[in-house]
Amino acid sequence: MSSNPTLSIVPAERGAALDAEHVGDIHGAFGSISANDHAPRHTLWSKVKTLLAIMGPGLIVMVGDNDAGAFGTYTQAGQNYGTTLLWTLLMLVPVLYINQEMVLRLGAVTGVGHARLIFERFGKFWGAFSVIDLFILNALTIVTEFIGISLGLDYLGVSKMWGLAAAAIIIMAVATTGNFRRFERFAMLLVLGSLFIVPVVIMIHPPMGQIAHNFLIPGLPVGSKLSEVMLLIIAIVGTTVAPWQLFFQQSYVIDKRITPRFIKYERIDLWLGIIIVVVGAVAMMAFCAQTFGGKPEFGNFVDAGAVASGIEKYYGRLPGILFAVALIDASIIGASAVSLSTAYALGDVLALKHSLHRKASDAKGFYAVYCGLIAVAAALVLTPGVPLGLLTNLVQTLAGVLLPSATVFLLLLCNDKDVLGPWVNSRLVNYLAGAVVAVLVMMSIILTASVLFPNITEVQILWILAIGVLATVLSAVGVKWVERGRGTNNVANVAISKTLRDTWRMPPISELPPAKISLLNRLWMIVLRGYLVVAAGMLIFKMVQLAIGRTTGV
Repeated sequence: MSSNPTLSIVPAERGAALDAEHVGDIHGAFGSISANDHAPRHTLWSKVKTLLAIMGPGLIVMVGDNDAGAFGTYTQAGQNYGTTLLWTLLMLVPVLYINQEMVLRLGAVTGVGHARLIFERFGKFWGAFSVIDLFILNALTIVTEFIGISLGLDYLGVSKMWGLAAAAIIIMAVATTGNFRRFERFAMLLVLGSLFIVPVVIMIHPPMGQIAHNFLIPGLPVGSKLSEVMLLIIAIVGTTVAPWQLFFQQSYVIDKRITPRFIKYERIDLWLGIIIVVVGAVAMMAFCAQTFGGKPEFGNFVDAGAVASGIEKYYGRLPGILFAVALIDASIIGASAVSLSTAYALGDVLALKHSLHRKASDAKGFYAVYCGLIAVAAALVLTPGVPLGLLTNLVQTLAGVLLPSATVFLLLLCNDKDVLGPWVNSRLVNYLAGAVVAVLVMMSIILTASVLFPNITEVQILWILAIGVLATVLSAVGVKWVERGRGTNNVANVAISKTLRDTWRMPPISELPPAKISLLNRLWMIVLRGYLVVAAGMLIFKMVQLAIGRTTGV
C-alpha cells in the first residue's frame, strides 16, 4: 500500500459488515441514536445522553469477566495468601485497557468480528488455531460458570437440579427474543447485581491501610511454594484478562452498531467497567484475607461455596447470602457473555446470520451454538464424578497461557492500515502492547521453570525477570522495525481530519489487498505457537501433579 498520508474515505454504507442487522439505529439499554443522527454534541446533556445510549459493551465485558472463575481465583488468593497479591490487579489495569481499547476500535471501524479478521488477514491455518483455542477454552469456561451457580445454590439451600435448569433457561431465553435492547437491559441488571459485593466488604471491614499497601507495592507470600504462587498469579491474569473478552467486545460493539464517531464514548464505558472489575477483585481478596487470616481455614481454600460458609461462620448469615447471590449473578452474566463470544465467532467465520437483533427462527445456527454450549455445560455440572474444582483452576490458568497469542494477533491487526486506516495504533500503544506480550510470556516461562525446577531460588527468578526485561526491550525494537517496514502510522493519523476519521470504515473484505506479513512476524507467530505447546504441557503436568497431591494427601 502507498505510504502517501492521505487515505481514501469509505462511506459507512459500503462497510464490511457481514450481517445486515449490524447496520442501523443504535438501541441501547438506556437510550437510542438514529443512524441518520450526525449532529455534533456540544452541550453536557447531549454528551451524557449519547454516553448512556452507547454504554454497555465495556461494562458487560468487564463485569462478565468477574465471573465464577474470578470469584474462585480472587477468593483463593485472599484465603491462602492474604492481601499479598493485590498488586497484580493494579498491574493488570493497563493490560485491560490496552487490549480492550484495541478490539473496540477494530469493531467500530471494521464491522467484522475478530475471528473473521484473523482468518482473512493471516490465513486459514492461524485462523483455525485461534477459533479452536477460543472454542475449547470458552466451552470449559461456561462449565465453570455453572459450577459457580451450583455452589451458590448449594449455600442458599436451593435444589441444584432445578436451580441450574432455571438459570440455563433464563440465560437462553433473554438472548433469543430478537431484541438487542432487551438482552442489554438484562445484562445491565446483572452488572448492577455485581455490586452486592460492596455491602459484604462493609460488613467485614478489612483494614484499608494494609489493602492500599499491598495494592501499590508488589510482594510475594513468605514461606509458600513458588510454583503454586506463580500458578495462581497466572490464573489471576487469565481470569482478569481472558481471551474471550477480545472476541466478545469486538462482535458486541458491531452488533450494537457503534461506529467510529462514538469510539470516545465507548472508551469511557470501558473505563467504567475496568473500575468495577478491579474494585470487585480487590474487595474479594481483601474480605477473604480478613475473614480467614489467623483461622484454621487460612491456606486451605476449597471453593467459593466454602468461602460463603466461612463468611457466615465468622461474620453472620447476611454477608454469606450476599456473597452467594453475587456469585450466582456473576456466573449468569459470565455464561451469557462467553457463550455469545463463541456464537459470534463461529457465525463470523462460517458466514452464519449472527445478531441479537435476529429472532431464533432467523439465525438458527447462531442460537444453536449459544444455547448448545449452555445446555451441555449445565448437564456436565450435574454429572457425578466430574472434577469440578480442578477444572475451574485449569480454565483460569489456561486462559493466562493463551492470552499472549491472542494479544499478538490483536497487535498485528491494529497495525494493518488496510484494515484500520487512520485508526491504526499509535507508536505508544504498540510499545505498551509489545511489553504486555513480553511480560505475559515471561510469567509463563517462570511457571514452566518452577514446574521443572521446584527448588528454584529468588535469585534465579530475578535472572529470569532480567532476561524478560531484555526481551521486552527487544520486542519494542521489533515493533518499531515493523512500523518502519509498513510506513509510519502516525503520519496517516495526523493527515486526516477528525470528521473524516469519524466516518472512515474498512472496505468490504473482498476489496482489501492481501495482508503483508513480514518474515519477522511469521517467525514471531511460529515461536509463539511453540511456546504455547510447551507452556500448556507444563500447565497440564502441574495441574495433574496438584490433583495427585490432593488425592494422596501429600
